Amino acid sequence: MSYDTIIKSGRWFDGAGSPSATRHIGLRGDRVVTVSADPLDETGCPNVIEAAGKWVVPGMIDIHTHYDIEVLKTPALTESVRHGITTVLLGSCSLSTVHVGATDAGDLFGRVEAIPRRHVIEAVDEVKTWQSAGEYITALEELPLGPNIAAMLGHSDIRTAQMGLDRATRKEVRPTPAEQAAMEAALTEALDAGFVGMSAQQLLFDKIDGDTCRSRTLPSTYAKARERRRLNAILRRRRRVLQAGPDIASVRSIAAMTLSSLGIFRKRLKTTLLSAADIKANPALVYIMGPIARALNALGGDFRWQHLPVPFEVYADGIDLVIFEEFGSGAAALHLADQVERNALMQDESYRRRFRKDYDAKFGMRVWHRDFFDAEIVSCPDDSVIGKTFGQVGLERGGTHPVDAFLDLVVAHGTKLRWRTTISNHRPKFLTKLGADPGVQLGFSDAGAHLRNMAFYNFGLRFLRRVHDAERAGTPFLSLERAVHRLTGELADWYGIDAGHLRPGERADLVIIDPAHLDDSLDAYAESPVAQYDNLSRMVNRNDGAVSAVFIGGKYVFGDGTAAPILGTDRTGRFLRSQVR
Repeated sequence: MSYDTIIKSGRWFDGAGSPSATRHIGLRGDRVVTVSADPLDETGCPNVIEAAGKWVVPGMIDIHTHYDIEVLKTPALTESVRHGITTVLLGSCSLSTVHVGATDAGDLFGRVEAIPRRHVIEAVDEVKTWQSAGEYITALEELPLGPNIAAMLGHSDIRTAQMGLDRATRKEVRPTPAEQAAMEAALTEALDAGFVGMSAQQLLFDKIDGDTCRSRTLPSTYAKARERRRLNAILRRRRRVLQAGPDIASVRSIAAMTLSSLGIFRKRLKTTLLSAADIKANPALVYIMGPIARALNALGGDFRWQHLPVPFEVYADGIDLVIFEEFGSGAAALHLADQVERNALMQDESYRRRFRKDYDAKFGMRVWHRDFFDAEIVSCPDDSVIGKTFGQVGLERGGTHPVDAFLDLVVAHGTKLRWRTTISNHRPKFLTKLGADPGVQLGFSDAGAHLRNMAFYNFGLRFLRRVHDAERAGTPFLSLERAVHRLTGELADWYGIDAGHLRPGERADLVIIDPAHLDDSLDAYAESPVAQYDNLSRMVNRNDGAVSAVFIGGKYVFGDGTAAPILGTDRTGRFLRSQVR
C-alpha cells in the first residue's frame, strides 16, 4: 500500500476520547487510510513526517466565528488555520449573508462585529451571486477554501430579507403571514441544503450600523414568541441546532431560551446559548451554569452553554468597544459616527454626569464590570499614562473621577489611545471547572470579528496547555484524550458534521502539536494587517512553535508559522453539510 503522506511515531488521539498511543498514520487523497502500531512502508511516499514527541490530533473545530465576510474574499482564513483550526462555523449571533443584500449586510455586521462597514458592503456586493442557501453553498465551494465550513442561518438575515431592515427593527411591526411563511421556507431550504441550524439573538447591546436604522438592536431581538416558536418548531422536527444569545438583563429571556430545549409534549430542541461564563460583573453567575445545564438535560433537553475557555480579555481604541453599548451614555457616544460630534458630546458636562451615573450603577446584570481601575492603558501619544489604569490617571490628576480621566484621554487622543481589560473568565479555578463540564461547549472565539477589540483564534491550544500543565503538576482535571475530544469529536458529533475524528476512513484533517511549545507565549499579543480591510491591524495571539503541521483534506497547508503555497490558492476545505436526517 502506498501513501501520499506518512506521519511517524506521534502520540495519536482519535478525537473520540479513546486512549492515545504512539502510532504511524498513513494518508491517501483526502482520507486517513491507516493508523498502525507498526511502522508503515515508506516506499514511494513523497511526504514522510517525523512526529516523535509530538501529538497528532484531529483538526480542531471553531463553533463560533464571524468569518461570513472575510471568507468571501480571503477564503484561506489563515489566522485560524495557523492555530490548528480546520473547521469553522459561520452564521453566528443571528447574522449571515445568505439572503440580505450588501448594504443591509454592512449595517448588520459593521457595528455589532466591528468589521468596517464599507468593506462588508464591498465584499458582499462584489462576490454575491446567490439567492438561496443552496446557491450560497455552491458559491462557497467554488472558492479556494482553506478550512472546512459549516453554517448556521441567521435569524436577522432572513427577517431583514423578508421584512426590510426598517420594518424588521420596529417594535410595533409584526411579520405578515406571507413574511412569516417566507422566513420559515428560507429556514427549511437552508436545512435541506445542509445548514446545521439557525442562530438567533436577544442581547440588546448589539446595535445596527449605517444611517437608516442606526443604533437599533438586531432584527432578531424584535421577534415575538410566536415567530420564534414557529422557527424553532422547524429545528425541532429536523433535530437541528438553535444557537442563541439571551438578553442577560432579562430573567424571562434567559428562562425562555434555556427552557426551549425541553422536549415535554414535543421534540426537544438542540440549544446552545452564548455565555461569558465567569463574569467579573456578576461573580455568582458561574455557580448556576452547570446545574442549569444538568437539570435541563435530565428533564429531556439537549442544552449546552457556549463558553470561551480562556480569559475574555478585550482591547479598545478610545471608546470604540462593544461593551459601551450596554448602557445609555456609552451607546449615545457610539451612535455618533462623526468624530467631531462625538468629541463635543464627551466634553459636555451634562453628558459626563450621565456617564458617571451609569458607571457608578453597580447592580443588575451586565457584561462589563465598569471599573476603570481595572483598565490598563497600553498605548498612547502621552507616554506618561502608558501602563497605568484610568483610575490611577484620575488620582494623579487631583482625584479626577475615573470617567472624566477616561473621557479626557479619549477626547485628546481618540483611537490612538489603546487600553485593555478582562471582563470574564479571569479566575483559573472556574476555567478549569467549566472546561470539564459536559454542559459546556468550548468555543465562542469570535474569529473574524472585533479585529481591534477581541478574538481568540488560538483558544484550543490554550485549553490544551491548561490541561497539559495540570497533568504535569499532578492536579489533572481532565485527561488529554478527553480534552482533545472536547475540541474535536464532541463538537462535530453534536452539530452533526463530518469532522473531528482521526481514524481510518475519516477525512484527513489533522494537526501536529509540539507540547514543548505549549507555554506562556500562547498569550503573547501581536497584530497582523488584514489586506482585505485596507491592512487594518488585527489583534491576535501568536505562538508559531506550538503547531508543527496542519493538514486539511490530506494536504499540508501550514506549519511552523508559515503557510504552504496551496493555502488559499487551491480548495482544501469543503462545505460540511449536516448529517442529521
